[in-house]
Amino acid sequence: MAPVNAQRIDVSPQWQVLCSRQDLVPNSGVVAWLDGAQVALFYLPDAEEGRQLFAVDNHDPHAGANVIGRGIVGHLGGDLVIASPLYKQHYRLEDGTCLEYPEQRLRTWPVRLNGEVVEVGL
Repeated sequence: MAPVNAQRIDVSPQWQVLCSRQDLVPNSGVVAWLDGAQVALFYLPDAEEGRQLFAVDNHDPHAGANVIGRGIVGHLGGDLVIASPLYKQHYRLEDGTCLEYPEQRLRTWPVRLNGEVVEVGL
């Protein structure tokens, strides 16, 4: 049983404006700078899964280059993925997991559209 004076810890992200909706390119990636990291944003307005916006690291851990934002979005094995433009490995947009090399993964951020601005959770 928790002590009577125990306080609840709020784990909801702090939201930071990253760009505007106008900066996004439907069904493609754009890259933005966030606290020293390149973030690849993918806006999928017609996504069947219901989620339309994803934020993943632009740095491809397999190739060692900042290229993920230029990748091709698609479906593979039931997953919504981004294919790296260099060696074509596939990363799940939902959690950054590499399908071919599970030990490699892209960092992901919570992201949302708030009116006409894109916000990223820190």
